[in-house]
Amino acid sequence: MALDKPHWRELFSEVVTSGLCTGCAACVVACPHDVLDYDSDGGVYRPWHVDAEGGREDCTHGERGCTMCTRACPRFRNWESEIDVHRFARERTDEEVWGVGDVVLARALDPAVAGAGQDGGLVSALLIYALESDLIDAALVSGVDDATWRAVPRVARTRADVLASAGSRYTYSANLLAYHDAVEGGAERLALVGMGCMASAPGAMQVRKAGKVARRLGLTIGLLCSKTFDDTIFEDLFESRYGLARAEIVKMNIKGVIQLWTRDGSYHEVPLKEAQPFTREGCTMCPDFAAEHADIATGGIGAFGDWTLAIVRTDQGRAILDAMVRDGVVETRPADDDPGAVALLHKLAGVSRRRWPADAVPGPRRLPLARK
Repeated sequence: MALDKPHWRELFSEVVTSGLCTGCAACVVACPHDVLDYDSDGGVYRPWHVDAEGGREDCTHGERGCTMCTRACPRFRNWESEIDVHRFARERTDEEVWGVGDVVLARALDPAVAGAGQDGGLVSALLIYALESDLIDAALVSGVDDATWRAVPRVARTRADVLASAGSRYTYSANLLAYHDAVEGGAERLALVGMGCMASAPGAMQVRKAGKVARRLGLTIGLLCSKTFDDTIFEDLFESRYGLARAEIVKMNIKGVIQLWTRDGSYHEVPLKEAQPFTREGCTMCPDFAAEHADIATGGIGAFGDWTLAIVRTDQGRAILDAMVRDGVVETRPADDDPGAVALLHKLAGVSRRRWPADAVPGPRRLPLARK
């Protein structure tokens, strides 16, 4: 195999089994031969290769020249610089710890949207506006399985779908896995909502020319994320230690502690340090707190619980947010109104960037963020 055509064999050794894999499922979605699948059971969150087409470590299609999986992976080789230049026409500077973009505070003006969403409801408002303005056909989001309160990939095509998927779960959902359902339903223009690992996938696919998948993923909304937790946190921590059954939980948030609301209307807090052992393996080396390659990155950090901190990164992101303000869908205010949120953004972004291992591709470590 030519060295300039890396495929599953290289992806498997350099990303999937090295610890760099975040489990975003971009390789699975992009594979044109259906020889990759995804394991979300038992805290694995990893792609795997079917034995019939080359075994666990190799791929017969890759040996014949298919490189689609490595084109899609947002952690393969020099991913950050490649996507930076594609998205922003330059690489980030040393001062841009959280990436390229302008920071604002925003919130939905529709009380129903703000109430259903998290910390101002900006993500829900963005998706509803994009759908109803005919900017997208559908959005790839996470929903909740009613029986287990487990986060699962879903397709949102209507306002009702968006509101049903609103809120945060803090366990992992590879939302890209909803791609084929969306396309089978006729959608050609897709929005993707996801943490930084997923938010970099469309840019990776686009700059490496990963076919129709790359072209269909047109709007990316990123979620600020320090980590997600393994699904076992529900039974092994919330239920066993605090008596909070998963089926009774209706809302979850993190504000220095894990906040839980249950069906009976009661509120509970769990110390965040008790959740550390449940950190998902794919998060331990992820350098991207701030969803650095999204069109708009969003998160609920800072003093104002009813406002969303937003990093507007691209011309597309600015255009849609400006249109929403003009049309009275959202309101914004300067990020300087909440200096604590900006300081926390800087701190958490720096902490995440120091996770990138020294022996991996050096891009994400080039910022001067040596541990003190």
